[in-house]
Amino acid sequence: MALIGNGAQSEFQALAFRDLVGIRELRLFDTDAAASAKLAANLVGQGLAVRICTSTAEAAKGADIVTTVTADKTHSTILTPQMIEPGMHVNAVGGDCPGKTELHRGVLEAASVFVEFEPQTRIEGDIQQMPADFAVTEFWRVLAGQAPGRTAAAQVTVFDSVGFALEDYSALTFMRDAAAELGIGEVVGLVPEAADPKNLFGVLRDEPTAAVTRNAATARRATEAV
Repeated sequence: MALIGNGAQSEFQALAFRDLVGIRELRLFDTDAAASAKLAANLVGQGLAVRICTSTAEAAKGADIVTTVTADKTHSTILTPQMIEPGMHVNAVGGDCPGKTELHRGVLEAASVFVEFEPQTRIEGDIQQMPADFAVTEFWRVLAGQAPGRTAAAQVTVFDSVGFALEDYSALTFMRDAAAELGIGEVVGLVPEAADPKNLFGVLRDEPTAAVTRNAATARRATEAV
């Protein structure tokens, strides 16, 4: 998998694809070399072969999946049609507000595009640059068997992910209930105090005790105030 944009989300994308679809090789690229070095260091010992590349094109060449998680709040062109190969899947995560995109429209035109919640994605996702009648499929319909996913080995697919609140609420509720049932887990802050906001994974890896202590102190102060 090519991982373009190596900031705060990148470790979590890498580990999710490792665990869910078996990715074992990562090619990294970021315009900030320090971000790629941070990601590579955090992934040591995680069962992934990691290579830092010098361009998006180098990282994407021959990749089965290209994940874009860039932060530039503009109509950027991270992936162009020339970088897309038959059978490639594009996991486009960075487009998440009006005026921000990552994919050349030619990439979208050549692909089957899947979204979370179509009305929101047409405003915030990469398809904001497409006509209002540009065909997309909401991902839940694939999971429910109401629409096909990939239909051919050479098909190019795009997941135009922007995220929406119901997903976050459902995931957090599941985690809370599962932790309570199993008697495991710790209370942590959803907005941790991190020296480097691009290194959220480092907070989880290196500072769990400190984070719990800070949150316990915050809770204690809130209780005393009441």
